[in-house]
Amino acid sequence: MDRECWLSQNGALGECLVQVSHFLRANQFMTTALVTGGAGFIGSHLTEAMLARGDRVVAVDDESTGRRSNLAAVETHPGLRYIKASIADRDLIRSLLDESGENRVTEVYHLAAAVGVGLIASDPIQTIETNIFPAQQLLDELRGRHAAGQTIKFFLASSSEVYGKNPRELWTEDDDLVFGPTTRARWSYGVSKAVDEFLALACWRQHRLPVVVGRLFNVVGPRQTGRYGMVLPRFVSAALAGRSPIVHDDGAQQRCFAHVSDVTSAILALMRTPAAEGQVFNIGSDQPVSIRELAERVIAAVNPSLRIEYQTYGAAYSEDFEDVRRRVPDLTRIRRTIAFELRHDLDSAIREVIQWQRGGGRE
Repeated sequence: MDRECWLSQNGALGECLVQVSHFLRANQFMTTALVTGGAGFIGSHLTEAMLARGDRVVAVDDESTGRRSNLAAVETHPGLRYIKASIADRDLIRSLLDESGENRVTEVYHLAAAVGVGLIASDPIQTIETNIFPAQQLLDELRGRHAAGQTIKFFLASSSEVYGKNPRELWTEDDDLVFGPTTRARWSYGVSKAVDEFLALACWRQHRLPVVVGRLFNVVGPRQTGRYGMVLPRFVSAALAGRSPIVHDDGAQQRCFAHVSDVTSAILALMRTPAAEGQVFNIGSDQPVSIRELAERVIAAVNPSLRIEYQTYGAAYSEDFEDVRRRVPDLTRIRRTIAFELRHDLDSAIREVIQWQRGGGRE
């Protein structure tokens, strides 16, 4: 089945997307993108968005934390090629980048990474290796091809964790990075993602390889699992099971939660904006909410009779675990570069996560 047949058999939306596909082809906007971590929470939503706008996608995922079922809605789409494999397989990456014609990769979205604060605390070696080595291999390949005349644009999914425990009220992309001591494994994630950023930006600075770095703040939505410590799905899962949501420490920590579709829209817009090349962008919401309030909103939406339970960081992770009290991004740069806006508020995101889990979404 070709792309237009698939689209036309999927109702009015499909017919609309056929017209979008015609426009994109006529205006030479179509791309073939390699998405690492393509079966993950964010990666699967990004893959869907790219297919919907008429692109081809090669999604690679070792399914260590991602799930192929996340791509169920598009698994038969003619524009999708799914490969279960490790992105650390250099031969695989070379073979994918060697393809020509309409399968020639023109963009790489690197989302594969270590996932969750639980893994960071328990296995810092895996965290560091997973975050640094594949990114370095990808950039080595892209840099060599760029020198030979095959330019492939690169998006690096970084993290708000790179700010460490910067004490400022708003975190701006050029702020200092403030990490704790190396004796505390908690900081290994942020440091390893910062190394990725240094590598990507060095490729831009020294070789003009087109790269865009996105520091993702708390992203939420359907398909996110709480198995690795992600707070919203963890709260929803507990509440749906009739258990009290467990809040770490006093719950006064502040975070900003953005819906995954708003985040993926921003990523795609940045990659289509030449002025974004060689820059770092905060991507997320700038509306802080305390973790206690998040738990209260989930309880109100699921079972108002529940009460919050509190747990120390020592009991949850380790006695030397440090957290950040406030994490709020300055979004001036991204708003100046693209038409960035949040179309979903936190309550709607909570409802979607509840609906997804009630519908059989797995933890």
